[in-house]
Amino acid sequence: MKAFSDLLDRLVTTPSRNGKLKLLTDYFRNTPDPDRGYGLAAIAGTLDVRNVKPAMLRELVLERMDEVLFRYSYDYVGDLAETISLVWDNEKDIERSSLAQPPLGEVVVRMNSLGRTEVRGFVRELLDRLDASGRFAFIKLATGALRIGVSARLAKQALADLGTTDVGEIETLWHGLEPPYESLFAWLEGRAGKPVLATPAIFHSVMLANPVEEGDLKTLDPADYAAEWKWDGIRVQLSRSGETRKIYSRSGDDISQAFPDIVDSISFDGVMDGELLVGGTARSNNPTRTFSDLQQRLNRKTVTAKMLEEYPAFIRAYDLLFDGEEDIRARTYIDRRERLSEIVELAPHDRFDLSSLVAFSSWDELDRLRSSPPDPVIEGVMIKRRDSVYQAGRMKGPWFKWKRDPYNVDAVLMYAQRGHGKRSSYYSDFTFGVWAETPDGETLVPVGKAYFGFTDAELEVLDKFVRNNTTERFGPVRAVRADKDFGFVVEVAFEGINRSNRHKSGVAMRFPRIARLRPEKPSYEADRLQTLVAMIDAKAE
Repeated sequence: MKAFSDLLDRLVTTPSRNGKLKLLTDYFRNTPDPDRGYGLAAIAGTLDVRNVKPAMLRELVLERMDEVLFRYSYDYVGDLAETISLVWDNEKDIERSSLAQPPLGEVVVRMNSLGRTEVRGFVRELLDRLDASGRFAFIKLATGALRIGVSARLAKQALADLGTTDVGEIETLWHGLEPPYESLFAWLEGRAGKPVLATPAIFHSVMLANPVEEGDLKTLDPADYAAEWKWDGIRVQLSRSGETRKIYSRSGDDISQAFPDIVDSISFDGVMDGELLVGGTARSNNPTRTFSDLQQRLNRKTVTAKMLEEYPAFIRAYDLLFDGEEDIRARTYIDRRERLSEIVELAPHDRFDLSSLVAFSSWDELDRLRSSPPDPVIEGVMIKRRDSVYQAGRMKGPWFKWKRDPYNVDAVLMYAQRGHGKRSSYYSDFTFGVWAETPDGETLVPVGKAYFGFTDAELEVLDKFVRNNTTERFGPVRAVRADKDFGFVVEVAFEGINRSNRHKSGVAMRFPRIARLRPEKPSYEADRLQTLVAMIDAKAE
């Protein structure tokens, strides 16, 4: 535990991406198996360990501390793990320096071997043996709340830096491997060959589109491109091999549990890319419903029969990565779509349909269609080069996205402040930013502040994120972790935008509000400042 807790301490206090990357690489290089593999899994969110309930932790600390004092301490600190790690008092007055702290791997294996009645005693004993940093690391680990401003992507880059492996190769293998990743480390260090996956039906890094900017389409021939409607749902990837069926978010999180109706309907072998929506497919002749309806199904561990009935989910398919065991990503978009069409035709009609093509002969015609789509749930068009292969990441040219409403952007939370009245105990006033080019590379610049638009349930999510990811405090204001590798993305809607000399970004939004939360979206995919400037220029024409 000592090496892992030291790593967490340093990661939390290291602001730069390169600094965090070096810390991770050094940890993976210098820590033995299986500890480093379990540490990697904890950071990347793939560690399966018996959870310790917060209620039990509170009970344990109240055996040694006055309840009122604990409440005051918790309210001031704002984080349960940090509070307990600081106030925990060893009643036996043991010299912790004389106790050997158990290795991380031993703790994980022991936790998963204990019965329900044995966990309490083990946790109490372990908290006595650990120092404050160790207690913090263990509690975060055991409660599944390890948020330290490091993304799974950065951890994978650190693995790549162990040798000369490209991070894309690690991404390709990632979801086919399990902690403690000993075969992965053996390959990266040249001690064994590349791990062989049992099946290709796992998550594969998605292909992304660039927003259409001024002049992008002028030199492109419309005949070389196809267009599809861009629906307001969430990007997902579906996979099946034999009886194993999975649904992944765009960032690779397994969300199968929340959508059993979709999982049970995956009748094909392979990997499919598409949009998860609520309502009815085009083949069932029922309307597609709004994103707010879809939110009723998101981020749930269990789904009731009533919810399945009231908010039926379906997939609007638009690409195919694997057809059975065959990797077809190197085939053209049109070829992949033909195969996809055959698969969707055989899939359940109430759970799958094919993303329809939008006929157009010129960019002006497509612009008119984009501006007046046939369905309110459509937020624009996707433009895809007909001969494009499926490549992970975002390349300029093959795919574009052209949104309908110019006054919506994706931004990253940067600062938060407590509210007033009934919100006085919540962080409910948020400053958000977008990416801007600087001599040192892209950095976030604040572009607005919003304190409404979200529901009470969403406020709970935002407040928890702020408390768990605070990096600095400025009186009543907290700065939160926000960089290319980690951040909370929100969709911001606003009524107007103008140039402003009073703001560092040079732009000022009129009546901004948080339209929806985008926790599934990586922070580096938030919008750029030039997108907002282009809105101002377009308005002036």
